Amino acid sequence: MSGAISQAAPNGADDLSQWVRLQQVRGVGPETARKLLSQFGLPGNIFAASRPVLLALVSERIADALIGPLDDATRAQIEHTLQWAAQAGNRIITLADADYPAALLETADPPLLLYVKGRIELLSRPCLAVVGSRNASVQGAANAEKFSEALSAAGFTIVSGLALGIDTAAHQGALRHADAPGGSTVAVIGTGADIVYPARNRALAHQIAVAGCIVSENPLGMPAIAGNFPRRNRIISGLARGVLVVEAAAQSGSLITARMAAEQGRDVFAIPGSIHSPLAKGCHQLIRQGAKLVESAQDILEDYQRDLPSQLDSRPIHASNTAADDPLLAIIGFDPVDAETLARRSGLAAGSLHAQLLTLELQGLLERLPGEIYRRIE
Repeated sequence: MSGAISQAAPNGADDLSQWVRLQQVRGVGPETARKLLSQFGLPGNIFAASRPVLLALVSERIADALIGPLDDATRAQIEHTLQWAAQAGNRIITLADADYPAALLETADPPLLLYVKGRIELLSRPCLAVVGSRNASVQGAANAEKFSEALSAAGFTIVSGLALGIDTAAHQGALRHADAPGGSTVAVIGTGADIVYPARNRALAHQIAVAGCIVSENPLGMPAIAGNFPRRNRIISGLARGVLVVEAAAQSGSLITARMAAEQGRDVFAIPGSIHSPLAKGCHQLIRQGAKLVESAQDILEDYQRDLPSQLDSRPIHASNTAADDPLLAIIGFDPVDAETLARRSGLAAGSLHAQLLTLELQGLLERLPGEIYRRIE
């Protein structure tokens, strides 16, 4: 269902203040706001309506809030928002704006407002979402970074959520090709657009605000509230043509994003992993449900190459031959293995074994997991 408004809104501050005011009315969520806008056209017309007319659409409590005077908190929020929107690089897009992302308008629950910081044009370019676990493995983060780098180089803008783990790696990989036609990255956040969460990603957020784009539907000043993050996932999938899940546990927020993507008619891709890895179980579940199994960026691009400005080299992203040439890595294989089993397989003394394992770990070829368990990194 489209969230488009039939009457185009003027671009003045007075009009924007009415949109911000509508967002601040207690009890008026996106669904109620769209119902009111479909009837009245613009927020100013809603606030000018009589109580009896409003009561035909909303409850008494909401009607009284709509026709009541502005309180000091709402007035301050409006003033602060207008000042933020006037700063260079900042923009607030309303449902009535011509440059509201068309892909989001196609979804059932488009946000009332989009607070945008950075390159707004990225929201209308071909996008792919890359999501996964916050507690990513070294291999998972490497996969997210490499896939995102390749997809961005091919012309996709990579959308993710600025969380730690897979999201961070996806943004970092995509930023390497911010100059490519259609490349770069969009971070959809669950706080206000003036807040960086998590704080550890402050430098990355600043980089995205310059070379990419940060988007939020939440009012300025909104802190990190748990319930806002699952809701923002519908924006991540809604902006994208498809969603790639890199790593996900059986109960994972990334699976929510994948479900929303399927409901929105988007493609779902998943990278398989070891049957012993908890972070692979979510991806395996998606594959059983019909997600496309991917082993390389080309597996994704073959579905979209007609729409992109450039073509990716068809060679898949695999490890170099260095890892395969190491005898100990060959003994480890491709599943996690504990040190005791490795000692038995290799015949090495404990001291020699741990020295070699440490060397491989420092070279980035091996990952040490809790419980003295090791896993090779492709």
